[in-house]
Amino acid sequence: MKIIADENIPQVSEAFKELGEVTLIPGRQIDQQHLADCQCLLVRTVTRVDQALLEGTSVEFVGTATIGTDHIDEVYLQQNSIGFSNAAGCNAEAASEYVISSLFALSELKGFNPFELKAGIVGCGNVGSRLYQKLTTLGIETLRNDPPLAEKEVDSVYVDLDTIIQQCDFISLHVPLTETGPHATKHLFDKERLMKLRQKCILVNAARGPVIDNNALLEVLEQRHNLTIHLDTWEHEPNISRDLLAKVDLATPHIAGYSVEGRLRGTQMILDATCRHFNKSSDWHMSQLLPGSIDLKVQPSDYRLEYWQRVFLQHYDIWQDHLALTQTGDLNQEAFARHFDGLRRIYEDRYEYERYRIDGLPKSLSTVACELLFRVS
Repeated sequence: MKIIADENIPQVSEAFKELGEVTLIPGRQIDQQHLADCQCLLVRTVTRVDQALLEGTSVEFVGTATIGTDHIDEVYLQQNSIGFSNAAGCNAEAASEYVISSLFALSELKGFNPFELKAGIVGCGNVGSRLYQKLTTLGIETLRNDPPLAEKEVDSVYVDLDTIIQQCDFISLHVPLTETGPHATKHLFDKERLMKLRQKCILVNAARGPVIDNNALLEVLEQRHNLTIHLDTWEHEPNISRDLLAKVDLATPHIAGYSVEGRLRGTQMILDATCRHFNKSSDWHMSQLLPGSIDLKVQPSDYRLEYWQRVFLQHYDIWQDHLALTQTGDLNQEAFARHFDGLRRIYEDRYEYERYRIDGLPKSLSTVACELLFRVS
C-alpha cells in the first residue's frame, strides 16, 4: 500500500511503516500528482481535501491527525466511498492546559487575579469540557455556552452567548469552524459582539482563526484599549495580519494542542483507524515514546495566586512561544509565513500535567493539583 503523509505528523513514518510505503510531503504541497497511485492519505489542517485534490486518484482512505475537519469535504468522501477518520479529542488535554497557562501568564502581565473573574467558555466539546473542569477545580466561577449541546438537554446548564458577553471577564473560544446552519461559527465574534465585551475582558481564541473576524478585531483594538487579547489561531494562516499581531497581548502560532502526547495521540488515532479500514495491524504505540515521571520544582509561596502562577509557568512558559512569533524583525510577509509554519514544525517538547510530579504540597493545594492530573507526593 502506498501512503502519502504530511511530514509534520509526528512519528508517522515509524507508525505506518508496517502498513506500506510511506512518502512524506509538506502538507501545503500535497497535490493530485502525489496521489495518483496512493491508497491512503494522511494530513493535517493545512491540506484541503476535496474533489479538486482527490478526483481521478486511487485514494481509499483519508486520515487527519487533527480534531477539526473544516479542511475536509466529508460529503465528497462519503459519496465516493472513501473512508475517513479524524483524531477528535487527541489534543484536548493539551489545549485546555494551554488556556490555563495563558490565563495565569496574563494575570502576571496585567496584574489581575484570575480567582476573582467570572469565566465563560464558548464551545464545550472535548477541549471546552476539560477547560471547564480545570477552571472549576481552581475555584473560578465559569459559565458555558454551547447551543447544539443545549438543544439536547432538558435542564440545560448552558447560557446564551449574550450572557457570556455581558457577564464574563474571561472568555475562551473552543468551537469548530462552520459557515452555515443555525449555529454557524465563522465570525461568531464580529465587530458588534467585540464592542460589547466587558471592560478589561480577556478574550482567548484557541479554536479556529475565523471564529473571530480578525479585521473587525483590529478595528476594535484601535478604539478600545481596555481589552486583553490572546490569539493562538488566526485568519488566513500562515499569512496572518501583522498589524493585528502587533496589537494583541499574547500571540502564538496555532500550537495550543501541541503537547507531545497530543501530537502522538493524533498519530495513534489515525493509525488505529487506518488499520481498521484496511484490516491491517501495527505494533507501534505512542506509549513507547513517553517518559516516566518528571519532577516539577516550584518555589513555595504563602499566596495562592503567586503559587499557581509559578506552577503553570514552570510547567510551560507560554511567553517563549509569544516571543518566537512576535520578534521577527523586518521579515517580509512571505518570509514571515514560512516562519509561522516553521515554528509549528520544530516545536519544542511540551508534556501534559500527568507527566509531572510536584513534591511538598500542603493538603489543600495537593487535592487541587491531583484533580488537575498532576502527580503529587
